[in-house]
Amino acid sequence: MLESRNKKTLGLFFALALTLAGAALLLFAAVGSVHAGPVKQETEAYCLSCHSNPDLSMTLPNGEAVSLFISQETLNHSVHSQAGIECEACHTEIKTYPHPKIDFNSRRELSRSYYLACQKCHPANYEKTMDSIHAKIAQAGNMDAPICTDCHGAHNVQPAGEPRSLISTTCGKCHAQILTDYRDSVHGKPLFEEDNPDVPVCTDCHGVHNIQDPRTSQFRINSPDLCARCHADPALMAKYGLRSDVYDLYNLSWHGVDISVYQARWPTIWHKSAVCIDCHGVHAIRSTDDPASKVYPGNLLKTCQQCHPDAGLNWTAAWVGHNRIDPSRTPILYYAEQFYSTFTPTVLWLSAIYVLLQIFHAVIDRIRRAIP
Repeated sequence: MLESRNKKTLGLFFALALTLAGAALLLFAAVGSVHAGPVKQETEAYCLSCHSNPDLSMTLPNGEAVSLFISQETLNHSVHSQAGIECEACHTEIKTYPHPKIDFNSRRELSRSYYLACQKCHPANYEKTMDSIHAKIAQAGNMDAPICTDCHGAHNVQPAGEPRSLISTTCGKCHAQILTDYRDSVHGKPLFEEDNPDVPVCTDCHGVHNIQDPRTSQFRINSPDLCARCHADPALMAKYGLRSDVYDLYNLSWHGVDISVYQARWPTIWHKSAVCIDCHGVHAIRSTDDPASKVYPGNLLKTCQQCHPDAGLNWTAAWVGHNRIDPSRTPILYYAEQFYSTFTPTVLWLSAIYVLLQIFHAVIDRIRRAIP
């Protein structure tokens, strides 16, 4: 009996020992994982042993001086560094010190060579840029056309679209006048003054990586659909006390019908029938009650005369715009529409009934003649 108890005690001892050993292994593994983060940044620390010097620089063959200083603070706030992506991920040709000789003549050539590294991690977005207007401009010989690092930065890459106003500010580096116009517009003011998330920024209309040429016929005739993304949204328009039926009314107008035909049949042919931006403007769009607006009552005739130079003073008075016809605003048009909306289908139905009766009468008459 005593021997049996000793065996049980020994078994429990070994079980306890194994449990403690397993716990110790898990503890060491957890400690190791805690220290795994800093270990991944050893290359960054090695590079910064030189590149943290604010006076470090180099001179390119064309005489341009390039600062080689990289701030630790800048890297700390970069999404790449926070994700454990280190220097050699982009500077693939640099393996050790001394570094290979730089064969690029200018600062721009150097930048354009390094941005190619972006495609390793972001192949889909990189592929989209290859079809953009920026890439086409570069292919035509303009090396100042923007590349990834011009918009996103190099060592200071931040989360995209934070803050939202930074998107338009970034585009404004090259498109300064457009940014000025946009800042004072009905879209830009709420963005910069109130950080309004509902108003469109550049990328909402032009796209992000696959930006197309906005001067083409196809972009022009598709622009009403672009505006409709917001202005045909009932919930969004109700939030600001605006009507969401303007797109539907435009499509019923002569301008809208004309454009829809070209959109369906000849999207690459330039057509002059008015689209939203012709009347409201492009980047400098103002509220309709703003005296600077192109559709403000005092400016409307001049806007119409862009396409209708012979338009007289009564032209705008006869135009119903985006408003549904109602008896209080345009009583004659309202009652005329009511009359014809009833009269026309009535005439058509009576005509159809008359034709059917004539067919029925002809069939019966033929049957009677066939019977002896």
